[in-house]
Amino acid sequence: MRIIFTMLTCILLSSCQLSPSGSPQFLTVLHTNDNHGRFWHNEQGEYGMAARKTLLDKLRTQAKHKGHAVLLLSGGDINTGIPESDLQLAEPDFKAMSLLGYDAMAIGNHEFDNPLNVLEQQQKWANFPLLSANILHAADNSHAYQPYTIVNKQGLSIAIVGLTTTDTAKIANPQYLGDLIFAEPAAALSSVVDSLKAKHHVDVVIAVTHMGHFHDASFGINAPGDVTLARNIAPNTIDMIIGGHSQEPVCIDAQGKPDNQFAPGKACAPDQQNGVWIMQAHEWGKYVGKAEFKIENGVKTLLSYELIPVNLKNADGEYINDYIQPDPELKAFLKPYQTFGEQKLKGSIGYVDGYLDGKRSTVRFKQSNLATLIIKAQMSSVDADFGIISGGGIRHSIDTGEVSYKDVLKVHPFKNRITVMQWSGADLYDYLNIVARFPPDSGAYLQYHKLSFDIIDGELSNIMINNEPLNLNARYRMSINSYNAAGGDGYPNLSSLEGFKPTSMTDADVLKAYLQKYSPIEVNSL
Repeated sequence: MRIIFTMLTCILLSSCQLSPSGSPQFLTVLHTNDNHGRFWHNEQGEYGMAARKTLLDKLRTQAKHKGHAVLLLSGGDINTGIPESDLQLAEPDFKAMSLLGYDAMAIGNHEFDNPLNVLEQQQKWANFPLLSANILHAADNSHAYQPYTIVNKQGLSIAIVGLTTTDTAKIANPQYLGDLIFAEPAAALSSVVDSLKAKHHVDVVIAVTHMGHFHDASFGINAPGDVTLARNIAPNTIDMIIGGHSQEPVCIDAQGKPDNQFAPGKACAPDQQNGVWIMQAHEWGKYVGKAEFKIENGVKTLLSYELIPVNLKNADGEYINDYIQPDPELKAFLKPYQTFGEQKLKGSIGYVDGYLDGKRSTVRFKQSNLATLIIKAQMSSVDADFGIISGGGIRHSIDTGEVSYKDVLKVHPFKNRITVMQWSGADLYDYLNIVARFPPDSGAYLQYHKLSFDIIDGELSNIMINNEPLNLNARYRMSINSYNAAGGDGYPNLSSLEGFKPTSMTDADVLKAYLQKYSPIEVNSL
C-alpha cells in the first residue's frame, strides 16, 4: 500500500493571490523524468507509457473530484537508451507524451544526442513546450529555445521555467551543439522570472530542470544541480523544482538526509532548500511523482507527496501494488513502433561465453572487459596500434550467451563514428598527459587497450604501447570515437589536427561486425 507523506506545517514559498471568492485553491503536480526511450514496458512487464496513462487518468480524476488543478511535467532526457526508440528518434515517446497530456518538459542533455534538426522534429511531435532558459546562442545571447510557458488551470496562473545542466556543453556530442552555450542556471532563472513577473500575474512559479539532485549541494565533478540552484536564488523566486538528470528518487528523511530506506511503495518526502521543494521521480517512468499543494493567503502548503510505482516488481517477481492495466488505445498506438523496432533487431549476431561488464559503477571507475572488446573492435576497423574511449560512452552490459543487434545498440546508442589519429610519440605523450588524468566517477574516465601507464606523484610515466615503451620519435595510430575526438567529455579536440581521419563506420556497426567475425568470444582472453 502506498503511504502518503503529509507535511504538518505550512511553508511559505512565494507570494500568490487568493481566488476571487477568497477560498483556498489546490494544485496537484504530477511528474516524471529521464524516460530514455522506455515507451514500451520491459520484459518483466514493468512501467511503460500505456500503463502510465492509465495511472495518470486515475490521478487526474481523483484530483478533479477534490477540486484540484493538475499539472503534468517532465524533467527531460526523453532520448537514448532503448534501441526500439533510438532507431525511430524517440518518435513514439514524444507522440505518446502528447497523448498523455504533458504540460511542459525541460530540455535534457540527451536531447542533443542527434543533430539539431532531430530536436526540431521532436518539438513538432510534441504538443507541449520543450523549455530551457539557459541555452543561448553564442552570437547574441538570445534564447535558443522557449525559456518558459504560462498555463492557466482552474483560476491559477502557473509559470514553468526550464533549465538544462551546463555539463551538456561537455557531455553532449560537440558536433551537434552548433553555436549553443549553456549559461549559469541561477542567473538565467532569476532574469527570466523577473521578466515574466513584470509582464504577467502568476500564482505559482515552477522550475522544471534537467540538472540533477546532489544532496547538500555536494555535486563533486558534476555541474551544480537543483540544490545549488535553490540556494543561489533569492527567496520567493520560485516555489518548486521538478527535476531530472541524476536519475534517483529524491526522498529525504526526518533528519534531512537521503532516505536510504526508501523502496517502491514506501513513503517519500521531497527535499526542501531555501523555501523551495525539490522533487525527482527516479527514471524510465518507473514512478509518477504526485505532490498536492494548498494555496491560501500567500502561503503554499505541501499537503502530501508520493512516488507511485508503475507496475514495479519486488525481489520475488510480484507487483508491488495492484497491476495497472495498460491503456488499450495508447498501447495500440505504440504497438506498431515496438513491432518495427523488434523486426529490425531480432536474431543473433554472435556469442560470448561470459558476462561483459558495462555497468556505470564499473566503466566510470575501473577497466572493463566490455570496454576491451569495444576498443579491440574499433582498433581492428582502422588498423590501430592502440585505442581509447571514455567510460561514459558505454551504456549497458552484455550477458553471457547469444548476442543480438539490440544488445549492441543498448551498449552503443549514440551512433558515434570511428576515427583514427596518427600521432608522433611526443604529441601522444602530451595528449595522454591530459586524458589519463580524468578521475573515476566521471563519464570522461579513460578506458584503453594496448596501452598502459602510471601516474606517480602527479607525473605520467611508464607509458607502454603494445607492450613496448613509448618512443617519442615513433608514429602511432590510435582509434577513438567521433564524440571524444570532437572534444566530448572534455577530451582535447582532434578534428582539425594533422593526422586525424574520420570514417563512416559507427561504433555499433563495428562491434556488430567484430562479434559476427570472431564469435564465440572468450571473455577471459580479452
